[in-house]
Amino acid sequence: MTLDIRTLELLRESLAHLDAGFAHLPTFDATPNDQEIRSMRGVLKEVAERLRDNYPYAHPFYAGQMLKPPHPVARLAYALAQHVNPNNHALDGGRASSAMEKECVAQLARMVGWTEHLGHLTGGGTIANLEALWVAERTRPGGVIVASAQAHYTHSRMCDVLGLAFEALPTDRHGRLSVSALEERLERGGVGTVVVTLGTTATGSVDPLRDVLRLHGKYSFRTHVDAAYGGYFGLADNLGSDARAAFDVMAEADSIAIDPHKHGLQPYGTGCVLFRDTAVGAYYKHDSPYTYFSSAELHLGEISLECSRPGAAAVALWATQRLLPLERGGKFARGLADCRGAALELFARLEKDSRVRTAFSPELDIVIWAPRAETASATSSRSRAIFEAAARSNLHLAVANLPRGLLESWWPDLTWDREHVTVLRSCLIKAEHRAWLPAIWAVLDPVLNTHTDR
Repeated sequence: MTLDIRTLELLRESLAHLDAGFAHLPTFDATPNDQEIRSMRGVLKEVAERLRDNYPYAHPFYAGQMLKPPHPVARLAYALAQHVNPNNHALDGGRASSAMEKECVAQLARMVGWTEHLGHLTGGGTIANLEALWVAERTRPGGVIVASAQAHYTHSRMCDVLGLAFEALPTDRHGRLSVSALEERLERGGVGTVVVTLGTTATGSVDPLRDVLRLHGKYSFRTHVDAAYGGYFGLADNLGSDARAAFDVMAEADSIAIDPHKHGLQPYGTGCVLFRDTAVGAYYKHDSPYTYFSSAELHLGEISLECSRPGAAAVALWATQRLLPLERGGKFARGLADCRGAALELFARLEKDSRVRTAFSPELDIVIWAPRAETASATSSRSRAIFEAAARSNLHLAVANLPRGLLESWWPDLTWDREHVTVLRSCLIKAEHRAWLPAIWAVLDPVLNTHTDR
């Protein structure tokens, strides 16, 4: 794998332009001296050596976890901003980066269909969901938070942190929140917020948001959409009808979490929480006279539970969305469509292969599958053997432990000698995966020959 070095010259040019903006100040040379440079060179070589102890996340042969390399412009913009090191808590700490954050968050809101919104960047999906659930409790105090059994564990954990009651509901055979189970729970009363996941972590399933929203006519509850993984896929032009229906009504949700550090091509530490009702900003109200003194404009720290926040993350996101606008039919949207296309093509290969089992077709870009075996325990053992053998051939997959209730109807001939089964999970999160599928299959095919019954 060749890492991107060519674009570093762009950073040099941009730094010179940034430095010129401070030419009116008395001369101050912050450049390290020769001895410091020599010491830094040695340390950075050690760092590079240590970083070689990683999986090749940026390479198309890494098709395991949800790890997507940042776009080069995001890396460069982040590095450029680090020379200022802005803090987007208050305008005093990051005037330009705060303005950029407001602009790029507004673009995310428009992507989901909101012209008015309240929102900001966070350290990731966990904090975005925490803030959404915190606001939900203040809007509907005492209500139970419910989500599907395949929802991210963030929700039960954050409910524990916030002291809120949480209940997990069954899924349908596609790994999506069961609407019938939800309505049965709503009938018993006491539900304050329903969490709807658009892109579950294990299988990439898309909960039926449209059907959940239809229940508003009969029951009273708040809807939070956890689209940390799948939030951008509304821009793709090759979704299935069920997923398309869900993404088309995102604007009717009360709050939404999206992670730009997943499909948004950003460095880690970039999440986003959005609220439809701007009045929820009142719940964040607090006094901080030692930070809010330079402007009567809204300081982002006034609508965030986090205090110090990296302005560089906002700069990187702004630059990326400037280069790749969030619009259907654009280059960014085509990249998402390629991710899903890669998943569909891999699923099609696996579905007709007698050596493996498949279940439901991928709704986004995650494919789950398993080697054929007579029992759940044997399937699990073979899944792990394939995972390890593929890695030895430089093809990196992932495994997931899924419940019997999710897969039993798909695999009626499997003997369930345990209640969970370990399966292979391929996350085709990079647009390049589509073009690389033949090469990926060329490695996977002999691995399957070795570790399955032909």
